[in-house]
Amino acid sequence: MQDILLGSHCKMFGKEMFLGSVKEAVSYGANTFMVYTGAPQNTKRKDISELCIEEGHEYMKEHGIDRFVIHAPYIINLGNTVKPEIYKLAKDFLAVELQRTIAMGSDTLILHPGSAVGADRGDAIKQIIEGLNGILTPDMKCSIALETMAGKGSEIGCTFEEIAAIIDGVECRDKLTVCFDTCHVFDAGYDIVNDLDGVLERFDKTVGKEKISVFHINDSKNGLSSHKDRHANIGEGMIGLDALAKIVFHPDFAGIPKILETPYITDENGDDKPPYKEEIALIRSSGEAIV
Repeated sequence: MQDILLGSHCKMFGKEMFLGSVKEAVSYGANTFMVYTGAPQNTKRKDISELCIEEGHEYMKEHGIDRFVIHAPYIINLGNTVKPEIYKLAKDFLAVELQRTIAMGSDTLILHPGSAVGADRGDAIKQIIEGLNGILTPDMKCSIALETMAGKGSEIGCTFEEIAAIIDGVECRDKLTVCFDTCHVFDAGYDIVNDLDGVLERFDKTVGKEKISVFHINDSKNGLSSHKDRHANIGEGMIGLDALAKIVFHPDFAGIPKILETPYITDENGDDKPPYKEEIALIRSSGEAIV
């Protein structure tokens, strides 16, 4: 069995910054990972020169890691047609994040497509396309991975058809891929527990399986079609370990990074700690039962 690329979200802070992120990933037994270039809730960013990028890549090389992905901040909303200033901020900041992603040495920037904020969904999709067309270029050394969404509020991208519509409308569509989030697609109404093959077939016909460049592997605290987007720890939610393991070890997606974004757990001392070392080990051991 080919070794899977399995990791988690890792923090980036303090003096070590990116180097610290890589060390965190290694401590979990991960061979890939995901970071933000700064806080996901605001536009404050340290200069690239302060991120210890070279040191981080050297540590990656020493520990056999050669791929990682970056997540764009939550505040980017290209779909806001209500407030032009929010759209302009989103477009300008996304362009900056793309350049930071390239400078950090990743070829994938994961992006929430956006929200219609109560306005017309079709108009929101058109504006997302317009924004991406104004940013993406044929020679760009990075792709944007549109994340599948749960459908909370007026999120765009909760159906495969909406993801396909965005991709089809963008001129440099070869620079667009997809981040397939297990919790989100389940909450959006795609039954990956009882009909994984059917869901993947529908995705393939609508978008194309070859467009998937990264997975978010998360269990869900809520049931099918709940549209809640509340992640659960692996094996403790409504999706379950078996269904998630079938995705992680699916032969069609060998070599594609799988990233955990599961909640921190409370230890015996009442302190919150990341569950990723244990969950990565749990998923890897479950692979032995996958035929």
